[in-house]
Amino acid sequence: MENNAWIDGLFSHSYAEAREKFLSAAARRGLPVESHELELVGADGETLATDVVLDGPADASRMLLVISGVHGVEGFCGSAVQTGMLLAAHQGADALRDTAVLHVHAINPFGFSHLRRVTQENVDLNRNFVDFAKPLPVNPGYAEIHELLLPAAWPPEAEVEAALAAYRDRHGARGLQRAMSLGQHGFADGMFFGGHRPTWSNDTFRRILKRHAPKVRQLASIDIHTGLGAYGVGERIFASFDDDPAVLVRAERWWGELTSVTTGTSTSIPLTGPIQTAITEECRGAQHVGICLEYGTWPSERVTGALRAEHWLHRHGDTDAARSAAIKRALKDAFYPDAADWKRAVWQQASQACLSALEGLQEDASQAMLA
Repeated sequence: MENNAWIDGLFSHSYAEAREKFLSAAARRGLPVESHELELVGADGETLATDVVLDGPADASRMLLVISGVHGVEGFCGSAVQTGMLLAAHQGADALRDTAVLHVHAINPFGFSHLRRVTQENVDLNRNFVDFAKPLPVNPGYAEIHELLLPAAWPPEAEVEAALAAYRDRHGARGLQRAMSLGQHGFADGMFFGGHRPTWSNDTFRRILKRHAPKVRQLASIDIHTGLGAYGVGERIFASFDDDPAVLVRAERWWGELTSVTTGTSTSIPLTGPIQTAITEECRGAQHVGICLEYGTWPSERVTGALRAEHWLHRHGDTDAARSAAIKRALKDAFYPDAADWKRAVWQQASQACLSALEGLQEDASQAMLA
């Protein structure tokens, strides 16, 4: 069943196509869909929604949560994985005891459809889960490079790139990465903006968790991303906030060796306000063991360049329709290599990660019964 043609068929060319495939897969399984519609239209005039499918008993105490599209344009990858998990019913939760899989499809549907990494509020959703009642995190490094990242003219002039390179020379490559992508709340038209209030996607995700996870006691999560690391390699980044060392031991027993943003072993860096914050806050009765599955695409220079160009387009606009379309196309290509080998690698690693989590939840259940 899982030949190259089948795997290729899981992937889509647009958000509208991806959503249709996901909804069709749920219908084929006879599973109801809960749709949270956004009151904006998609790039082709289509309905925008975060769709939720529960595969398994509604009262299950063990759950695997699979999330796609936190960074909109990255949703092509995660959506394909979720559609595949629904279609490959033998890999679902049908035969598992007291266990369900909750698919949250396209939590940032605007970015997915309009080929933006951010939400309709120009917010990086993975920097938005902060306590807005408290002073917001400050990122002084970003203030130094904001105008260099998004200059008035595009492509950037040589002196602009030289100044950005000088910042990297002073602070190192990781220092530049931190300044740029840690998250910032001072420039609403800038990159990696964390927002001034919770976004629609933030509020929607919390409502989904409150509805579907109040009885869950053992929760595994896989949050699917693209754009960092080696081509086709799914880096498994530890994504639990529990200080208990046993949680990391458990995660590595399920998924093997994991990287960490806190110890510096990951291609990513610590973020302000990641989506896992909501899981911790809204699922207090559950022990959470999670990973971000981060698939590499192209060299970082190409990905960062495409991201800067698209943000420049948003900030300054462009009367050249052909150039605007090329910038959008380059961003999509940066986060979604439309190639058979990449798609095959994505599916094989993601399906195995999901199976490993489900097997781990079952093993823990069996051990609890024997205790």
